[in-house]
Amino acid sequence: MLNLSVVVLTKNEERNIKDCLESVAGWANEIIVVDDESTDRTVDIASQYTQRIINRKMENEGRQRNFAYAQAKNLWVLSLDADERVSDELQDEIREVLSKHHIDCNGFTIPRRNFIGNYWVKYGGWYPSPQLRLFRKDKFRYEEVSVHPRAFMDDPCGHLKCDIIHYSYKNIEDFLNKLNNQTTREAQKWYGQNKPMRLGRFWYRAVDRFVRSYFVRKGYKDGFYGFLIAYFAALYQFLSYLKYREIVRHRKENQ
Repeated sequence: MLNLSVVVLTKNEERNIKDCLESVAGWANEIIVVDDESTDRTVDIASQYTQRIINRKMENEGRQRNFAYAQAKNLWVLSLDADERVSDELQDEIREVLSKHHIDCNGFTIPRRNFIGNYWVKYGGWYPSPQLRLFRKDKFRYEEVSVHPRAFMDDPCGHLKCDIIHYSYKNIEDFLNKLNNQTTREAQKWYGQNKPMRLGRFWYRAVDRFVRSYFVRKGYKDGFYGFLIAYFAALYQFLSYLKYREIVRHRKENQ
């Protein structure tokens, strides 16, 4: 087994967690699941693969991730989401990299193969969409914010070639539900950071997101899904702004 800690954050992931952990069981010598008070069978299923299950309410995503990585007994950490799987080819590549006597990088980006249902989205910036997921825990941290935290790591950074398989959304309804949740958290983040927000800026950003996704990054080659992704990218900006304005108005009315 590799001296590698696989860390997975969960919240009601009974549909995904088995396949996620199956993809790393047997070759990584530690699996850690940090669970945000799941009310389904997530913990029961995860306990079939590891005894290192930590129940911890999430304050914000960045802080939860930093806490989780700090629990690892190994220097090297592979960070996965419950809806992700390690491909056989990626497993072999990670083995090869970590078996070297000297590793000249502090971490590695890994490409992700993103799916909506059974459709692999190849354009619009969705592939290869490399993510910094394999790293030395002492050289890496996340920005401690609630949504879309940035990753920070000391150079140098390497780049793996094989894919994480990411079942991003099970269907269009799931896509919309997650969009609604993420825009709410985005608006709350902006309010907490006291950022000045103007409508004109968000009209520009919405149009820019659509154009870049659909035309510049060739999302049109993914047909209906390509249009949907570009449209939702634009909608994300507009909904976040509307929800931000609603928070501001509500707070003023209650002062």
